[in-house]
Amino acid sequence: MPRTRPNIVITGTPGVGKSSHSLLLSESTGLNLVDVNQIVKDNKFTEEYDEALQTWVVDEDRLLDEIEPQLEQGGNVIDWHVCDLFPERLIDLVVVLRCENEAKLQENLDAEIMQVVLDDAREGYDENIVVELRSDSSDDIDTNIERITQWYENWQKDHPEGV
Repeated sequence: MPRTRPNIVITGTPGVGKSSHSLLLSESTGLNLVDVNQIVKDNKFTEEYDEALQTWVVDEDRLLDEIEPQLEQGGNVIDWHVCDLFPERLIDLVVVLRCENEAKLQENLDAEIMQVVLDDAREGYDENIVVELRSDSSDDIDTNIERITQWYENWQKDHPEGV
């Protein structure tokens, strides 16, 4: 059965506005909000705690087993800090958010992490579906949501039978 609505990943470093963008996009398009952090917490999809990075290591296989059926149906906004985990065949747009605050937070470290996120997106998906957007202000968020909503509407027009 073809997907008649796209899957969109919203990604970026902590604090760039992923959750705000994802929620607003979900509200403006009717796409389902997939809060990956919440799914990981609710289902305890962690393997171990990484002391060096001070974060839990996610069991990506169990996570994918949980959400892949929903992605196969389409119509999702996926909010998570990485994107290359999701199968390319199921993702129609990857939005990598950037903000000026990255330089103010921990300059080199955050900039390096952000570049890794962007590089992962570009390596994991067709370059035509990866978009880098600024997220420095509420005006940027509004403009981004309008732009992504327009992309969504065009996707639907271009794929009346689904993909």
